[in-house]
Amino acid sequence: MEIPAYVAVDWGTSSFRLWLVGSRGGILAERRSNEGMTTASQLGFERVLQSHLDAVEAPATLPVIICGMAGARQGWVEAGYVDTPTSLGTVLAGAASVPGQARDVRILPGIAQRNPDRPDVMRGEETQLLGALGATSSGEQIVCMPGTHCKWVRVLDGVVTGFSTFMTGELFDVITKHTILSHAVAGAADAAPDEAAFAAAVTAAFERPALATNLLFTARAGQLLLGSGAATAQARISGTLIGLEIAGALSTAGKDASITLIASGRLLALYETAFRHLSLSFNAIDADAVVRRGLSAAAQAIWPDEESKSA
Repeated sequence: MEIPAYVAVDWGTSSFRLWLVGSRGGILAERRSNEGMTTASQLGFERVLQSHLDAVEAPATLPVIICGMAGARQGWVEAGYVDTPTSLGTVLAGAASVPGQARDVRILPGIAQRNPDRPDVMRGEETQLLGALGATSSGEQIVCMPGTHCKWVRVLDGVVTGFSTFMTGELFDVITKHTILSHAVAGAADAAPDEAAFAAAVTAAFERPALATNLLFTARAGQLLLGSGAATAQARISGTLIGLEIAGALSTAGKDASITLIASGRLLALYETAFRHLSLSFNAIDADAVVRRGLSAAAQAIWPDEESKSA
C-alpha cells in the first residue's frame, strides 16, 4: 500500500491546488480552491494550508513543497528570485524555508531577468519548466506557457537564457469588459466558437503586428457593418492578441524554432489552433501534469531520503 511521502502545492494569485503524493509517486488526494495569494493574505497562509492538509488527512510531520505566489513579496514568505542565465537545477537549490512550522515547508524561488531594457520576472512557471524539460535538458527549447500573463522562455542545455512576459490574458479581460468592444462580445458565452475568425485574426496580427489596435476595432466595426455575431467578435479579439503575442515572442527566435506548449483546457485548444494555422512546429504538454512533475523533482532534490523514510 502506498503511503504519503510529501505534499505538493501550486499557489497562484487566485487559485490553490494541493496534491498528497505517495511514496511511489501516486496522487493519493487532491484539493483545489480559489484561495490564492489574494485570499490567503487576508485569511492567513498557514490557516489556508492547514485546512487543506486536514482535509486530506496529511500526517503532522509530512513535508510540503510549494511553488507560485506564496513566495512573492506579498505572499507568505518571500522566496526571492534566481537570476538569468540560470540552470533549472539552481532553482531547486534556492527553496526558502517557512519558519515557525511543525513540519518542513519549502517555497521555490522565481526567476528574474535583470536586463535594464527588458526586466522580467516569473514565479510558478519555473516549476512547469522543470516538469516539462527536467533539470538537465539538452538542446535549444522555446517554451510557451499561456495564461493571464503568458511566458515565453528560451532554454539552452537546461539553462534559462531569457524570457518574455506578454499580458495577453489580462488585456483580453480588460478589452472585453472595459472598452467599447465589450458591447461586441455581449452574449458570446452562449454561442459556438468561431474558429475561422480566430484563425484569420491570428494570421493578420502575426503578419502585421503594427496594425494590432486597428485589427481589434474590426470586432466592433464588423458587427455594425457586416452583421457579425458576438462569437466572431470575441474570436477576432482573442486571435488578434494571441497573434500579436506570437509575433513578438518569435521576433528574436530562429524561423525553424520548435516550440513546447505547456497549457490545458481552453488555452491549450486556442494556442494549438494558432500554431497550426501559422504552420509552427510545436509539442503540447498538459500544464497540470508538468507542475506536478516539477514539484516532484523539487521534493526529491530537497528530501532525497523521504521515500525510504516512508517505507
